[in-house]
Amino acid sequence: MEGPALPVGLAHQPTQHPDRRTLCSSDRNCKNGWMDPQSKGIQTGRCIVYKGNQKTCEVSAWCPTEATKEAPRPALLTSAENFTVLIKNNIDFPGHNYTTRNVLPDFNISCTFHKIQNPLCPIFRLGDIFRETGDNFSEMAIQGGIMGIEIYWDCNLDSWSHHCRPKYSFRRLDDRTTNDSSYMSPRSPGYNFRYAKYYKENNVEKRTLIKVFGIRFDILVFGTGGKLDVIQLIVYIGSTLSYFGLATVFIDFLINTYSSKCCRSHVYPYCKCCACCAVNEYYYMKKCESIVEPKPTLKYVSFVDELHIRRVDQQLLGRSLQDVKGEKVPRPLMDFTDLSRLPLSLQDPTPIPGQPEQIQLLSAEATPRPGNSPGWCQCGNCLPSQLPERRRSLEELCCRKKPGTCITTSEPFGKLVLSRRALQFLLLYQEPLLVLDVESTNRRLRHCAYRCYTTWRFGSQDLADFGILPSCCRWRIRREFPKSDGQYSGFKSPY
Repeated sequence: MEGPALPVGLAHQPTQHPDRRTLCSSDRNCKNGWMDPQSKGIQTGRCIVYKGNQKTCEVSAWCPTEATKEAPRPALLTSAENFTVLIKNNIDFPGHNYTTRNVLPDFNISCTFHKIQNPLCPIFRLGDIFRETGDNFSEMAIQGGIMGIEIYWDCNLDSWSHHCRPKYSFRRLDDRTTNDSSYMSPRSPGYNFRYAKYYKENNVEKRTLIKVFGIRFDILVFGTGGKLDVIQLIVYIGSTLSYFGLATVFIDFLINTYSSKCCRSHVYPYCKCCACCAVNEYYYMKKCESIVEPKPTLKYVSFVDELHIRRVDQQLLGRSLQDVKGEKVPRPLMDFTDLSRLPLSLQDPTPIPGQPEQIQLLSAEATPRPGNSPGWCQCGNCLPSQLPERRRSLEELCCRKKPGTCITTSEPFGKLVLSRRALQFLLLYQEPLLVLDVESTNRRLRHCAYRCYTTWRFGSQDLADFGILPSCCRWRIRREFPKSDGQYSGFKSPY
């Protein structure tokens, strides 16, 4: 829209409704040369009557001010809907030294872009662009607008699978949902701008103010281009595999957390909802092996009438080892493959048809104890220790926690611990060139019997190294393989 030629002159500000910034009562309220950003001119410093008793500051501005006219309807160039525009776009991937453009070598100058039939043609009909966004060109041309033409490049630059073609899309960029249709409002919909032509007529400076409504096209280009890099691929695969390692660490953390001593003793026995978490204890036992720091006070005790082993990690201070409670430790599973090393005479005898097999069981009934049996003895076969008084409590241990039959009367004890032939076989198995002379025979057989008993009763070699033999078993072995002077040194810690 083009306004009339206007001379510069004096006008009252504002022209219709004065506000608190421009109302005045005298010239002292107006500042010469000051301009309000919302004003239409520069104040002259004079306070003049605006209307009735209202006074306002005079400004020097173009007179009259801009007219509030609506945009012409219909739009002036409605036939522009059939105009076409050719868009040329060059792109470059400097990292891959690759350059291309959207105008293909076999470009047909008579083509027109169509989303399905001709999606690579760079010639666009304006009406088709607006139709893609759901707008009407004739209506949008009245108030104007901003239309975005997006060109997206998705390029595969590998030689065996090369593909690099543009993909066009359109969207409207101005806010068409606003309800502010005021002529002067900066939030009004559409797109417009003003410019002026300045000139002199009869030595009077004049201007022609033109407000233009139009459609602006913004071309937005973006995309990605890539090529296979073997080194980067190896790094990526290695990084991915490292995440699997983190998963293992996380699972181990959960297993260790829910298999802690606190959960086993205070949570699982009383919380039925947490019973399913107790399975972590199984995985923990299968994955991890508990290692106890070897100390001079570390000892392990195995009672024949208990399924577990007791760990004692404290000084006895005169108390008999039989009376120390200790900590319960699960008994390790025994490897029965070692039994194959024993002589054939120790293997199972051939069963007699029609005759039932008999298994010797240890009786749980208490047997009468001899008068010389110590008070801590429960089987009746224990003897007092020969060690000094400060170490005597270490050997005050019975094979049973409660009264019953002694383990030395059982068949396995006789065959696994006291069998001279079996012990000699084990010694020769370990040292094939061993010479068993008269003096060292009993000592070697006695120590081998000690080892057979601890391995049998404690299962693990780590536990057997710190295992304490009951008094009854110790004296039974000593009677079978005695020492000439009858003096024994007792248990010695391996560390």
